[in-house]
Amino acid sequence: MAKKRRNRLLVPEAHEGMEQLKQNVMSRQVGASLSPEKLKTEIANQVGIPYDSAGYNGDLKASQAGKIGGKVGGQMVKEMIRMAEKELVRRKGDL
Repeated sequence: MAKKRRNRLLVPEAHEGMEQLKQNVMSRQVGASLSPEKLKTEIANQVGIPYDSAGYNGDLKASQAGKIGGKVGGQMVKEMIRMAEKELVRRKGDL
């Protein structure tokens, strides 16, 4: 039996900021400012995955779903690290 994923933010108030970060990262990947669902569809089209933003996607393999979301998640982590490094440099300069 597969484990149920429980990805929850430790700080629930950060939800809006995380969604904004996700949209910014996805927009840079496709070079357009679209809604998150349209961006997922565009990324799926780029990698050749039959993703239906308005319908059922339960027949997608985990590897296919990972090609859509994994690309975004990896870039989000890189962006958060870049932002944290920038903040550390700023704080060091304030001392």
